[in-house]
Amino acid sequence: MTANRYIGSPVERLEDLRFLRGRGEYVDDLERPGLLHAAILRSPVAHGLLRRLDAAAALALPGVHRVVTAADMGAAVPKIPIRLQPMRELEPYHQPVLAAEKVRYVGEPVAVVLAESPAVAEDALDGIALDIAPLPAAELLFPAAGGNLAVLYTAEKGDADAAFARARYRRRESFAVQRHTALTMEPRGVMAEWDAASGRLTVYGAAKVAFFNRRILATQLGLPVEAIEMVENDVGGGFGMRGEFYPEDFLIPFAARLTGRPVKWIEDRREHLISANHAREARAELEIACRSDGTILALRGRIEVDIGAYTRTNGMVGARNVAQFLSGPYRIPDIHVESALHLSNKTPVGTYRGPGRFEADFFRERLLDLAAKDLRLDPVEFRRRNLVAAHEMPYPLAMLSPVEKKDELDSGDYAMTFERCLAEIGWDEKAELQGKLVGGRWHGLAIGPFVEGGAAGPAESARLALEADGRVAVYVGSSAVGQGLETAFAQIAADALELPMERIRGVFHGSTSHVGEGFGSFHSRAIVMGGSAILMAAERLLAAIRAAGAERLGCAEEAVEIADDAVLAPGKLLALGELAPLEAEARFDNDKHTYTYGAHAAHVAVDPATGHVAVLDYVAVEDVGRIINPLTLKGQVIGGIVQGLGGTFLEELVYDEEGQLLSGSLADYLLPSASDFPAIRTVLLEHARAPNNPLGAKGAGEGGVVPVAGVIANAVAAALRPLGVEPNELPLSPPRLWALIEAARDPASA
Repeated sequence: MTANRYIGSPVERLEDLRFLRGRGEYVDDLERPGLLHAAILRSPVAHGLLRRLDAAAALALPGVHRVVTAADMGAAVPKIPIRLQPMRELEPYHQPVLAAEKVRYVGEPVAVVLAESPAVAEDALDGIALDIAPLPAAELLFPAAGGNLAVLYTAEKGDADAAFARARYRRRESFAVQRHTALTMEPRGVMAEWDAASGRLTVYGAAKVAFFNRRILATQLGLPVEAIEMVENDVGGGFGMRGEFYPEDFLIPFAARLTGRPVKWIEDRREHLISANHAREARAELEIACRSDGTILALRGRIEVDIGAYTRTNGMVGARNVAQFLSGPYRIPDIHVESALHLSNKTPVGTYRGPGRFEADFFRERLLDLAAKDLRLDPVEFRRRNLVAAHEMPYPLAMLSPVEKKDELDSGDYAMTFERCLAEIGWDEKAELQGKLVGGRWHGLAIGPFVEGGAAGPAESARLALEADGRVAVYVGSSAVGQGLETAFAQIAADALELPMERIRGVFHGSTSHVGEGFGSFHSRAIVMGGSAILMAAERLLAAIRAAGAERLGCAEEAVEIADDAVLAPGKLLALGELAPLEAEARFDNDKHTYTYGAHAAHVAVDPATGHVAVLDYVAVEDVGRIINPLTLKGQVIGGIVQGLGGTFLEELVYDEEGQLLSGSLADYLLPSASDFPAIRTVLLEHARAPNNPLGAKGAGEGGVVPVAGVIANAVAAALRPLGVEPNELPLSPPRLWALIEAARDPASA
């Protein structure tokens, strides 16, 4: 009998051998006879009335097959609905798949060219005459709405105003996080094939939420859901941006059905920066109330979030999270935080790893350090005395309205990870470096505890199939977006079935043909939801094997044993594969979130002559409930930290007053490289199991990014405190820090 212990083992990623050998299959690798290539004509102005579109010159080019415009779609151009917590009041702001009368941001799709090659399609774009009457970029985007405020969320708990009235200490401060985006190695892509004889549509390039996107597309095209198959190919990164329903996810299937030929579109890098979801841009004015001993009484304020020109499928998530989760891991009894979602002539926003939490942690942790300074308290002790204690779990968070969304921290010992992080960074030994000038650089340290939400419901599905060679194929509704899903799910399945991992034929994920219903990968949910579904399906498959074995061997089910590739009964043996085909499908339902938690700490050195910040040491301590694979988990955490450092120091989408994107290439939009932040260490724990799933896992795809900006900004502030510099706005780029340092030295010149 196999005594499996794959869960918790550092199994190398099964996916990597395929990728390293060049055998991955991305959307752009797909070819079909008669394939047409699509290029998207995008608005060159941020706001204007679309008066004329003349494609005659483009259609005259050899190799151009067709130019698709809004007129080809009939009286009503389809709009993209909201996926997560839709509200009727947001429907006027949904994005049409093609602009018909008005454009609202640079990059909005206006027409689609279909040609025999990508080059011809791109050339044909220049042949389309587009007449747009410009409108001011600051004008109302939807005049009928009467304003550019899409919705106002409120996160409330207790009575914040009463708490502020009796507080001995209050501090108000303003903060800002810049607009940036998830920049995946592989840009987006879609290929679609229409089979007129069967009335079936196959769409390649599905990712993240294939089943939901299939329902949207079926409604828009007037097809039965079962007539559409969404196929998940290999994916070069997701990070929340990829896989949401974009205009191209309708336009390419529509073009395939319209022409009767397969159609493929591959995004270029410029298109990605102007059309894929942006994220993060928010300004906050917050106020904290404390007792004189540093006990936090209340938190209140208002956050202004720029969501761009339309409300896209998940564009509300970041703005909701920044309000509801502003309190993080702290005991704050009274909260009133408003989050206002404003429309603008910019690319619409969506989720990006740790949506809203990255911003909230920056706002909160900076505010706490400023309060500790005012109260003359050690910032470590200030945090220590306000962390939610283990005996207080589950701990309620603020109620979010108008969606009336409740949530609570599930389990954990926040003080334990906090103290462990202090020890790992060597806080006591390094504390004397705070604000010291050493070798021409100012040194500073900071620590920040955090929580990461995971396991969004409502469910996930898995199907396990026993095949004739005795191996088991695993099919899941979860999607792979580069997180090592095939490896982790194979470990879970092998342990649950008590089979060697080599008996798992493969993990097949994301595509709508694998299971009856799937819910995808987002919100750090794949392991918790998909892994739990695999456990349930494994139990059912084992029961089916015992029942079939008992019938074949002529014995009671209780007498049947399963050992590696055999089914045993007293004096009898049967090869496992002889019972094939057998399969079992299960669905795991869950309506409660999990909360990974921990603390990050950083030691930085700031060069006052240039504003450059060197990250000398960075430590992350995280408790994820249960570790499935420490190797892939470490990669997730370090990758998240590097993305957080990129957002803290480098990445910024800059617009001018007319709504033109000024950082539309990788020469202007800076990304971290492998040599920028080499000193990152992780301590991964499984102390507090999640109480709401059979694995006890909490999900850990986003925790790495959440606390980074707050920790780094506080470390920089600690380093520059002798100069009186308090950085409250991101990014902490060298020019910005240098300007702050110079202004502190000579306020008159600033």
